[in-house]
Amino acid sequence: MITWPKHPVLHEINTWVWLGELGRQHGRPVNLATVPPEEWDRIAAGGFDAVWLMGVWERSPAGIEISMRNPGLLEDFKRALPDFVAADNVGSPYCVRRYVADDHLGGPPGLAAARAMLRERGLGLILDFVPNHVAPDHPWAAGHPEYFIQGGPGDARDDPASFAEIGGNVFARGRDPFFPAWPDVIQLNAFQRGLRQAALDTLGEIAGQCDGVRCDMAMLMLNSIFERTWGARAGTMPADDYWRVIIPAIKARWPEFRFIAEAYWDLEWELQQQGFDHCYDKKLYDRMEHGDSEGVHQHLRADPAYQQGMVRFIENHDEPRAAAIFPDGKGRAAAVAVLTLPGAKLLHEGQAEGLHVRLPVFLARRPVEAVDPRLADFYRRLLLETRRDVFRNGGWRLCERHGWPGDSSCHQLLAWCWRQDDERYLVVINFHQDPARARVEVPWDELRGKQWSLDDVLSGESYQRAGDELRDGGLYFELGPWQSHLSRVRAK
Repeated sequence: MITWPKHPVLHEINTWVWLGELGRQHGRPVNLATVPPEEWDRIAAGGFDAVWLMGVWERSPAGIEISMRNPGLLEDFKRALPDFVAADNVGSPYCVRRYVADDHLGGPPGLAAARAMLRERGLGLILDFVPNHVAPDHPWAAGHPEYFIQGGPGDARDDPASFAEIGGNVFARGRDPFFPAWPDVIQLNAFQRGLRQAALDTLGEIAGQCDGVRCDMAMLMLNSIFERTWGARAGTMPADDYWRVIIPAIKARWPEFRFIAEAYWDLEWELQQQGFDHCYDKKLYDRMEHGDSEGVHQHLRADPAYQQGMVRFIENHDEPRAAAIFPDGKGRAAAVAVLTLPGAKLLHEGQAEGLHVRLPVFLARRPVEAVDPRLADFYRRLLLETRRDVFRNGGWRLCERHGWPGDSSCHQLLAWCWRQDDERYLVVINFHQDPARARVEVPWDELRGKQWSLDDVLSGESYQRAGDELRDGGLYFELGPWQSHLSRVRAK
């Protein structure tokens, strides 16, 4: 296992698509065992702490067949990939047939080789775990029907969208409580003790191959949510929640193993209390998407332990591309914010290059898009600066900002600071389309009585200020739309 920083930066890669692109670039088939070393070097140079190889597990032929009969999915495929053909659909990575690395990607030896290459470069490996459901042709469907939410013959006949007959058993299709069932998966029973032990055994096998797991729709396994979703079909609710059983057992053997939750519905704190190291911060994403500066500021007043346990992002495989949702200066301001906040930070493959097309996870290739070289250079410089240890293991504090009567633009500004020993950074962002001004309080008492230099690493400009002004009067900032300052603060 690697040694994790307090605030790691994670890089999500669509494994199947990435390997296909590498193969075309190098003129030969490439799997996880044969990725050229310079490609791993390029990832390591990006300033990441771990790589999430999304979608390495064996995919389901049954799931592919079901998806090819789904008109809505086929429309999505053709929208993202206008020249889509059936061979492009390799199945959903969240319709898992077996938790074994897919042969197409190099199988278990290929996954082991990839982990070794990452370890040589000091990077960890994150893989997927899908607790809520499996593919209809998963071995458990035939061998352990008791692991699943079941129905009767009438359910399959009267509600085929929600139930499926497989091998003489009727299983509920996987779902969450607010949407129709997913047609290509069958629902596991979080209350069934045999299933919990099987999940623990599976996670033990996974933990021997990586440094952490991203748990798909983790909140669906909470006792309260599962009972609301399935009622009497789930049986008697156990005394212990699913994750309170699973996570401590894995961490007893692998203390540094990380659990990352895809989480929604304001259940992040509950999942943290049940053992998750980090949970998706979808609320922050939504507020940033809508340009809600004051909402972001208030969100960041939360308890420091909660903040450290979040995953900040402006793009992942479930969300639209950041270049489409956060265009131009707004995207750069959002990137500065996300990469300088506490907690884990997640960057999606293609985000830094400004790709626009959100690819359905079923597809093996994506359309060719032009790279935005200026955005790529901006991300390169930002990642290089924020890989410093002060941002990985230092102390973060939110800064207060004040305006003047009749001028409320101070509420457009986001401001915070980092400190570790003698290294200090101040971050100020105008997260709005209009100019803003404010005085920003820097909460370091030791600033008083000295002169300080503020070196903006994004613009290259430097400013000299008295420590008493920084600490007591507040430092004056006037920023244009979406403008950011990422300043190293040094004693003169």
